Amino acid sequence: MTPATLHESKENVMTETVPENSTPELEKAIDEALATNASRNVDFDTLAFQTKAGAQFRRAQVRYIGSGATGNHDGDENILPADHFTFSNMVLPSGCVGPEHTHHDVEEVFFVLEGEVRFSVHDAGDGNKKASRVLGRYDLLRVPAGVPRSLETVSAEDARICVIIGTQKPQLPTYPETSEMHGVTRD
Repeated sequence: MTPATLHESKENVMTETVPENSTPELEKAIDEALATNASRNVDFDTLAFQTKAGAQFRRAQVRYIGSGATGNHDGDENILPADHFTFSNMVLPSGCVGPEHTHHDVEEVFFVLEGEVRFSVHDAGDGNKKASRVLGRYDLLRVPAGVPRSLETVSAEDARICVIIGTQKPQLPTYPETSEMHGVTRD
């Protein structure tokens, strides 16, 4: 048996030639579990309703596993099905604001890939009280269920973050009275 060799695929992903000890079932299993960057869509539309409150709320979701809490993307066959968590990226233009919102049913994790983002956690009883930290590349913040959170891109360049939500299909978040999104509808 000869060792598998690496080569570049058309999607710019390092792949291996099929080893002699592989099976069609294994090949299918790995292909069904793969979501390449080249195959993702940068979706500025899913949160576009938030721009009713201002252009600073424009940002994009890039879905990998499940749809997160942004709405109904069940028909999107490009998304890997979620079993226990969702995983997406957010593209955050410089100066972008992610409004204060609360996930009542699930924790959320933010992992910064590029840029600098100010994350805030808000007092659930008084959203005017908050603690903030600026996170940069490879920094992480975990926010428990029921804790209001917000973000703002503070770097001159756009930011990109991973967003992991700890359930297969989270409830839509709510926007407290102190949030710029309070009363803004998805219609």
